[in-house]
Amino acid sequence: MTTPIQQLFAVPFIDHLGITLTRFEDGQSEMRYEAKPEHLNNFHVTHGGACMTLLDVTMAAAARSLRPEMGVLTIEMKTSFMQSARGPLVALGSVLQATGRMAFTEARIEDQEGRLCAHATGTFKYIPRTPSMPAPPSD
Repeated sequence: MTTPIQQLFAVPFIDHLGITLTRFEDGQSEMRYEAKPEHLNNFHVTHGGACMTLLDVTMAAAARSLRPEMGVLTIEMKTSFMQSARGPLVALGSVLQATGRMAFTEARIEDQEGRLCAHATGTFKYIPRTPSMPAPPSD
């Protein structure tokens, strides 16, 4: 069963990875993810591409939480990796500044001990939702 906030991120690729949205409010977001064996690299840690996807969607969720009636497109993203990401991960996103058309965001990935694994900044453009995009929850 999906919750209203999960309905906002009904994205097949995100569902495939097993990323879950746990916070979506006031320019803040939180997502949880544990890499499946096929999402690991040769060193048996979470692949950098999976981490970048987690950071991207976490920043997008933070941006959308301010304007849930809109969609967003990633315009730019910069990622720094601090250490290998292992086990259950939590990603925390926040909006640093938003305008009518753009959101400037950041996100971090922490492991289950709270150690910083990766950090990203990103710029997102607000776009009108299309009929194929899920509608925001009506609560």
